[in-house]
Amino acid sequence: MAKPPHIELADGTQIPILYEDRSVIAIDKPSGWMLAPDSWEHTGRNLQLALNSSLNTGDFWARSRNLKFLRFIHRLDADTSGLLLLAKSPGALRALSALFETRRVEKLYLAVVCGIPIKTDWTCNLKLAPEPSVVGRMKVNEHAGKDAETHFEVLRVGQESALVAARPTTGRTHQIRVHLAAAGHPVLGDPLYAPKNTMQSSGHPDLALRAVRLSCQDPFQQRHIRIEAPTMDFKKKWGFA
Repeated sequence: MAKPPHIELADGTQIPILYEDRSVIAIDKPSGWMLAPDSWEHTGRNLQLALNSSLNTGDFWARSRNLKFLRFIHRLDADTSGLLLLAKSPGALRALSALFETRRVEKLYLAVVCGIPIKTDWTCNLKLAPEPSVVGRMKVNEHAGKDAETHFEVLRVGQESALVAARPTTGRTHQIRVHLAAAGHPVLGDPLYAPKNTMQSSGHPDLALRAVRLSCQDPFQQRHIRIEAPTMDFKKKWGFA
């Protein structure tokens, strides 16, 4: 039975499968799908629930793989698109979650930011904590925050924006977005951390942040794996083709 190269959800959404082996499936998550809603009022586009429903229904993409279990191993913000790793079994979930928790997974994101950074590369180590007055928002808090580290590199510059590579070594909520905003260069289209006039001038309602690469030592096959998501459409959309 041929396996479809994508996941098709009940609403017709097709999600490309970027990589697959006996333990995991890597998908290209579309923007707008959340993984961990902060309240029951925001569960309309809950990707994990949609995947569970598709598995339980026995949709063809899952049936052709004899899939009974699929769970996200790490998180992407709802508005962030790109590479997301899913475990095919509870055992794979435990083993691969441990890799992320012990910082043995290298992650790469692309972001388009407001303005042109003065430095071509820098590292941000500002600690992060939840913003008490705004649900789902984070802030820099050097006293009560958790350690966070992101390495940044400017790849290309435009007239009023820049394409930046972000390599987080920790996995705090909104880490890349808060660190860039703290540097004075928030991600274009960011509803939480970018000024409203910046969002309007960007010309796009989406968040200009995309997960594009993961690499790690596979704990089951004992080999190094590197998985990549397409970048061309993202670059074209934001004027950096």
